[in-house]
Amino acid sequence: MSAGTGPVGIGIIGAGVIASQYLTQFAAMPDLDVRAIGDLRPEAAEARAAEFGVPAHGGVDTVLEDPDIEIVVNLTIPAAHHAVSRQILDAGKHVWTEKPLVTTREEAEDLLAHAESLGLRIGGAPDTVLGAGVQTALRALAAEEIGEPRSALVQMRSCGPESWHPNPDFLFQRGAGPLFDMGPYYLTTLVLAFGPVASVSAVGSQTSPTRTIGSGPRAGETFDVEVPTRVQGLLRFASGTVGAVEFSFDDAMDRPHVLELAGSSGTLDLPDPNQFGGMVGIAARRDEDWTERESSGAVAGRGLGTLEMARALRAGRPHRLTGALAAHVLDIMIGLEDATRSGETVHLTSSVEAPAPLPLDFDPEAATL
Repeated sequence: MSAGTGPVGIGIIGAGVIASQYLTQFAAMPDLDVRAIGDLRPEAAEARAAEFGVPAHGGVDTVLEDPDIEIVVNLTIPAAHHAVSRQILDAGKHVWTEKPLVTTREEAEDLLAHAESLGLRIGGAPDTVLGAGVQTALRALAAEEIGEPRSALVQMRSCGPESWHPNPDFLFQRGAGPLFDMGPYYLTTLVLAFGPVASVSAVGSQTSPTRTIGSGPRAGETFDVEVPTRVQGLLRFASGTVGAVEFSFDDAMDRPHVLELAGSSGTLDLPDPNQFGGMVGIAARRDEDWTERESSGAVAGRGLGTLEMARALRAGRPHRLTGALAAHVLDIMIGLEDATRSGETVHLTSSVEAPAPLPLDFDPEAATL
């Protein structure tokens, strides 16, 4: 597909909860032109289109058959990511997909190879890592403000999304759970900071085989849990750096997140990687208290990665949040899941090069194309 000129035509497949966040941000990004939204339930696509003024709506084909759509945003459930992304590629369009990329290594390999054979791009969430919060911390790390990188500590502990999400079933199916649903935010940040992961080990547990929906029209309904609801893991990066991670939907209450990068002369305390901004804490000496630094850079919302990919497409340069990066993060998560079952260290075969930081002057609301 030609790089083209002017704003990049965008289509969306999947009209669920997350679609409203993307559409809200896309409306403030003049370099993107949202042309259609499709869903297996055309009435859901119609409702979203009416809410955000999207000109076309209907089934999946409404998006795939529009010749002016260049990038399709895949917002379906994880189990459908591979099939839907392949449909998008077969329609001659680039893919931006919500996390995780797919649910198996084999699907990831197939999808990346298929895109390459067609000369098309794949980009993948989370794009929160392009936000000012994480990027400010990564710049401090690159400037050696905490010395030589040594280790990382991650804790994401909550009571689970079934209390607030009206349809939480898919978040407890294969390809989700706390590891696959929340892990990408933290693990992508760690790969950007320390490079690719070489091996993992882990333990995991599932406290109950069922959960109960706490809100919405299905409140009181129970559903099956298919995945571990707590995973604690150890990472060894190819660089020799190490990390300890915990992802839980099992805590009695939501706990503050922890995302720390430790170096030879200090520590960085990162803001929530599920957000785009936040304060960065730095402790640079053994006898110094934490100091807080206001983050700087792009502060937007879901859609920042799609925009960066669209501008890269027009410029003919690589985009930052590639399918290969998403596939490596998937490999880490599957490795952790495999390690919980086997009790053995899992050696990863994938690798990736971390992208350059986003320029400080990257303005999502500027018209640049």
